Amino acid sequence: MTDTTDSPVDWVNEHITKYTETDGEQGHLWRGYPTLLLTTTGRASGKSRRTALIYGTDGDRYVVVASQGGAPADPNWYRNLAADPEVHVQVKADKFTARARTATEEEKPALWEMMVGVYPPYQEYQAKTDRNIPVVLLERA
Repeated sequence: MTDTTDSPVDWVNEHITKYTETDGEQGHLWRGYPTLLLTTTGRASGKSRRTALIYGTDGDRYVVVASQGGAPADPNWYRNLAADPEVHVQVKADKFTARARTATEEEKPALWEMMVGVYPPYQEYQAKTDRNIPVVLLERA
């Protein structure tokens, strides 16, 4: 018997494909939450790696959370941008190069509360892990 259930990779790839093919007309909103596409450079492979992330805004900066659902380790995309902070971002049809940085201890509380307001499950994710979930700022280069 063949398992016909979509794997997480399948639906993520489908989401990203729809987003890129339609300049975000399809895929910008995922379950009602705004998403952007973040492309990092693989720290080991050197290859481009794209992921869809829920985002918020702080002035002209985009804000994303490296939650990985409360997993014990940071997501690969976060480790990639920590190694090389020059990233590419797509928000709907707007595509640009950005510099990524982790919010400082002073910046994080307000940004965290804003992002929990955008996507409340982040609070549950933080409760599931001992890891201090990073908040990342994406600033146009």
